[in-house]
Amino acid sequence: MNNRLALIDMGTNTFHLLVTEVNEQGQLRDLYKTKVPVRLGQGGISNGNIAPEAYERALKTLKDFRKVIDEHGAETVRAMATSMVRNAANGDDFVKDIYKQTDIEVEVIDGAREAELIYYGVRFAGVLDEQTALLMDIGGGSVEFILCNNREILWKRSFEIGAQRLMDQFFTADPIPAESIAAEKAYLAEKLQPLTEAVATYKPTILVGSSGTFDTLCDIDALHKGDTSRQQTIPPASKLAIADFYSIYKDLLHKTHDERLAIPGMLEMRVDMIVLATIAVDFVLENYKLQEIRVSSYALKEGVLQQMLKK
Repeated sequence: MNNRLALIDMGTNTFHLLVTEVNEQGQLRDLYKTKVPVRLGQGGISNGNIAPEAYERALKTLKDFRKVIDEHGAETVRAMATSMVRNAANGDDFVKDIYKQTDIEVEVIDGAREAELIYYGVRFAGVLDEQTALLMDIGGGSVEFILCNNREILWKRSFEIGAQRLMDQFFTADPIPAESIAAEKAYLAEKLQPLTEAVATYKPTILVGSSGTFDTLCDIDALHKGDTSRQQTIPPASKLAIADFYSIYKDLLHKTHDERLAIPGMLEMRVDMIVLATIAVDFVLENYKLQEIRVSSYALKEGVLQQMLKK
């Protein structure tokens, strides 16, 4: 008997739904996968509330997800909410409304648990080996950093410095001015002090980026080289040469919203936030002297799935 599971990752920027089937041998077959730019943090993240429009967009999206889940006959539903919901004053009401209107029970997970689940998802993608890596997951609300290898987590922490928060603070003009880039980097240097200390202890050599921004950078890079394979299927594990990252990064910094949107591979839902996110990637590469970038298209929901399959 095949077991059908639905996993929902309610991020600050994007809601993801994965419906998958597990056979008796524990093999997985994805039946449905989508991501929706709900922008839960828009208009409210900086004052600690889910804004009314975002609240409505989220409920509508989850009602649509519920229909898909029912159509596929998935009996087990796991929904995880992260930074925006755990920090919002109206987060509890939001979770109750979701249950009332969709019968989906939402688990609000803390930053440490989020980091751990991301690690399991990334490890499943096969991008880690015995070398020490710095894993970075850039969300809209928080950024998770995990120092790890393919066997274990050495250190982990979630920082409330996601791309939507950075955007509210530093995206004052478009293209972004040099002083805003410098201000964001100075802010990161201060906020990431605990990470800087951990990096000095564990000495990672590789940056592993998890989904989101990193997937988009790989899409842009592939299309720039005339490779359209990622348009059909995104592999669990990819590589992005540091030189290619910097070529895209410099381009992003000098373009306006419309010019960035015209870049082949760019997603509309990421077109502005990617500027702030790539400044953070540059900061990490430069300050921690990392030699290589690997990318995992798996993250939180795949991590939850791995934990479920172990039970």
